[in-house]
Amino acid sequence: MSTISLPLFPLSTVLFPDGVLPLQVFEVRYLDMISRCLLDETPFGVVLLTQGQEVRRPGAEQERFVAAGTVASVTETTATTPGLLQVLCRGGSRFSVVTAEQRVNGLWMAEAELVEDDHEVTVPSELQGAADALDRVLASLHDVPQHRWPVQPPFRLEDCGWVANRWCELLPLPNQQKHQMLMLDNPVIRLELLHDVLDEHGLITS
Repeated sequence: MSTISLPLFPLSTVLFPDGVLPLQVFEVRYLDMISRCLLDETPFGVVLLTQGQEVRRPGAEQERFVAAGTVASVTETTATTPGLLQVLCRGGSRFSVVTAEQRVNGLWMAEAELVEDDHEVTVPSELQGAADALDRVLASLHDVPQHRWPVQPPFRLEDCGWVANRWCELLPLPNQQKHQMLMLDNPVIRLELLHDVLDEHGLITS
C-alpha cells in the first residue's frame, strides 16, 4: 500500500469513489486548505464525523471521525460572496488513516494508506435488477441540467462497484452503514447488499 500525507475534511456525509461532493466553504482553515489544494494540485481526504460538528463553535465537542475515508479532488470553485467558496469535488481512492493530528488553525493532517481500488467486475445476472433500476433513475434526469445530476458521467452500469456506490449515495441509508459499505473490499457483496435493500423497497422489477 502507498502512503500519502493529506489534510482531512470531517463531514456528516460519506464520499464514494467517483462520487460528486458539493461544498460551501467559509471556515478559514478550509478556505486555506482548498487554496493550497488548488495551488499544488493535491487532494484532501473526506472522513465521516462521529462526534462534534462540521463547523467549529466555542465550547463545542472535540471533532472525532472514522479512521478511513475517500480522497477528494477539487474540480470546480465559485466565489460568489466574499469569504464563501462554492466547491465541487470528485471522489477518488479510499484510504485508511495511520496517524492524524490537529494543527493550531484547527485543520487535521493525516498520514494515510491508500486502499486498493475496486476491481472491475461485471454485474452478474442475479443482480442486474440493481443496474436496471439505476439506469431508470439516470433516464429520469433528462430534464434536469447535467451539472445538477447527483450522478455524473461516465456511467459504468456494467460495473458492480460503480453501481453499488451510486446506490449508496442515492439511498437514505444511515451514514455508519454507508461507511461500512464504502470500506467493503468485495464490490459484488456490496452490490448484493444494496440489491436486497432495493428489493425490499420495491425498486427491483422482474
